[in-house]
Amino acid sequence: MAQDISGSKISYLPSLTFGPGSVDWQQRIDPAQLRRERMERARATLKKNGIPAVLASGSEYCRYLTGLRGPEFTPDLWYVLFPAESDPIVFAHAGYVCNMPPEAPWIREWRVARSWLRGIPGNAACKFEASEFANDIRTELEKLQLSNEVLAVAGFDSYAWSALGEVCDHVVPGDEVMLEAMAVKTSEEIACLRMAGAITDRMWAAIARGMHAGMTDSEVAAVGRSAGSSVGADRVVAGFRAGPLAHERGIKGTNLFITHGDLLFGNVCGTSYMGYNACSYRTFTVGRGPTADEKNWMEELQSRLLGVIGELVPGGETSSAAKHFPAAKDLGYEKEAELLTIEIGHGIGLHQYEQPVVNRQWSLEFPQEIKEGMAIAVEGRAGIPGKSTVRIEYMVIVTKDGPMLIDRYPTDIIPVS
Repeated sequence: MAQDISGSKISYLPSLTFGPGSVDWQQRIDPAQLRRERMERARATLKKNGIPAVLASGSEYCRYLTGLRGPEFTPDLWYVLFPAESDPIVFAHAGYVCNMPPEAPWIREWRVARSWLRGIPGNAACKFEASEFANDIRTELEKLQLSNEVLAVAGFDSYAWSALGEVCDHVVPGDEVMLEAMAVKTSEEIACLRMAGAITDRMWAAIARGMHAGMTDSEVAAVGRSAGSSVGADRVVAGFRAGPLAHERGIKGTNLFITHGDLLFGNVCGTSYMGYNACSYRTFTVGRGPTADEKNWMEELQSRLLGVIGELVPGGETSSAAKHFPAAKDLGYEKEAELLTIEIGHGIGLHQYEQPVVNRQWSLEFPQEIKEGMAIAVEGRAGIPGKSTVRIEYMVIVTKDGPMLIDRYPTDIIPVS
């Protein structure tokens, strides 16, 4: 069963009353509303920051602004000019610019994209193509009467930035405003994250049933991936560290044999539903129950992470939550940077890492505000650094009633055969 959190200010989100897929007789995730709410939030954030338009590349930014998926086999093949007061303009890659418009009628403005394929034509050709790209953007800004206004730019390489600087008067970095918009989730985004959490719960259950001594870590990962892909996950990830590799940042995917007596932990981070990423770790023992030391490690870890989660309330600051993480020196490390992404809370969404961040490296000196609607994954480890550790990760939604957990699969150490 799910972990007992009775008596705390933490609770579970209600279970979903539907699965993946659409029907006409029940209100489920509404993709049209998802797109509309994201665009509205992006426009509101641009206006709040005095930015008339943002030019964005990268799959996560572009999907947030348009509801589209595009080719990502090399960076910056397609991009979006998103004005605060008018329709987005999608610059689509060759082929896609012809085929996508009838598939995505909510986008009215389509143009062909320019790309220099990460520099492979050579410096002179890249500069020429980047100039053409920048002139295309300048033309659209002139049509919108925004050519003399601030243009925020998120993503792109140095060729693009240099060319834009030559034809646009006020080019400023746009990642900060995009991350601000994406930090607070809409109701439909939260529903997508809840579905991603339900899928990862299913993956953990399948892994616990299917894993046994003698399998390789690749075979165990395949069990998890099958459980996720068969119910509509659009990306499925599973990886494990076992035995001598069951410590922080032990290498994974080595195809090692799972051995009787192993301590093992796995992650399904990056498994997504409609683009929204789950981030989850769980710990297992193979052919035995957990030792007294392992139980103590897990109890300490659960208590510590729930302490972090308990501070994730609207109006709070990440500094209060970060104090529940151990200092690097208490774990035998010299610098907090040695624990980056190991002892941390981080936003989740279309990106695997979004705002806010909760750790001792940054949050104590540079705190961020916790806001209602944020989705945050909280993870840590306990044990003997570099030798044997347990790991778990929770997924949390910040609500007006306090922090609520998305994932329900037990965080105790799970014995398997």
